[in-house]
Amino acid sequence: MNKTAQSERIHIAFVGQRNVGKSSLMNKIIGQDLVIVSESPGTTTDPVRKAMELLPFGPVVLIDTAGIDDVGELGEKRISKTVKVIAETDFALVVLDSQKKISEQEYNLFKHLRKLEIPFLAVINKSELGVNYKLIEELNSHGVLFHSVSCYNNDGIYGLKEKMIKLLPSEEEIPLVGDLVKQHDVIVLVVPIDLGAPKGRLIMPQVQTIRESLDVDAIVLVTKDKELRSALNKLASPPKLVVTDSQAIMRVDADVPDDIPLTTFSILMARYKGDLPEYVRGLRRMEELQNGDKVLVAEACSHHAQEDDIGRVKIPRWLRNHTKKDLAIDVVNGQDYPDNLSNYKLIIHCGGCMLTRKMMQQRIKQAKYVGVPIVNYGVAISYMHGAVPRALTPFDEAISAWEKIT
Repeated sequence: MNKTAQSERIHIAFVGQRNVGKSSLMNKIIGQDLVIVSESPGTTTDPVRKAMELLPFGPVVLIDTAGIDDVGELGEKRISKTVKVIAETDFALVVLDSQKKISEQEYNLFKHLRKLEIPFLAVINKSELGVNYKLIEELNSHGVLFHSVSCYNNDGIYGLKEKMIKLLPSEEEIPLVGDLVKQHDVIVLVVPIDLGAPKGRLIMPQVQTIRESLDVDAIVLVTKDKELRSALNKLASPPKLVVTDSQAIMRVDADVPDDIPLTTFSILMARYKGDLPEYVRGLRRMEELQNGDKVLVAEACSHHAQEDDIGRVKIPRWLRNHTKKDLAIDVVNGQDYPDNLSNYKLIIHCGGCMLTRKMMQQRIKQAKYVGVPIVNYGVAISYMHGAVPRALTPFDEAISAWEKIT
């Protein structure tokens, strides 16, 4: 089955106050009772995500959120999660109650979405109770697009889907590897099979690289690092590009002739999801770290830690060996991103294959806002193992950034 990963889908958040019908509306659009609906305020606590095909637009993820007017200590935590979802979403449906005027929280929500440059549509729910002309006048006076629906009798639901499709942002076409190889070029992908490799499958960046290479009619050769030299010797002519797992960069660098371009899957992801020149600039801070400095290692996915886990064990070990400093290294994983980024001198982030580009860009912006340099796994690992600038040579913008810091 061809299933689009959540990180490659447009994310749509349902936001608003409690009891306006966010969960009911999400159920109507999905066409099933996925989210619990209750007349009691605050039924939705943690964000609820559902992947679906919004035809004819394509694959999306719908996210139900807690009310922005939640109360109490627990309510503040729920609101905090909602704010994080909003920051990382591509489009928002602000659900309003047809029988109420716009609240201060809702006005602030409109301002917040505009500040983050997130397109949104106000959805006036409970239209079966009658038209609130004052509410419509308020929305018009603030230039807010709106659409009326009734989750009770389904009025306006189909029209809402049509309007959403017209307003949803189109995905920016950023190549992973498709601009580096062309028809009939040979690209060699080095895929180590070790303790960290998922049993019976390849990791997402490897699969995406294979697919995009095939899309441009390139010839893909996949091999393990131990068989790389033999594979290269069997080729009648040198490959256009070699891409390796970051952890094998030392062995692969030794086996690949200097005139063959070489990079890593994580560096490809750095350009695809993140900001490759910004990551390269972050390498300067690595040389400035002092004893006692705090470093954040951030992984976007949650997985069972292996004995020699890349984020928890290997990167901290390599970083301490490289800097010769006694560093305080925190490791976080999953969707949560720390609020106290300013406490750190450097952030080393994973490739972000489980995040949307919007989410990864937002994390970079947060780091830049508090003045903390950020670098991704592939760039950092290649640098600490002496493979920079070689692993950056396929990318002019990365080499330019490297030359400015050296």
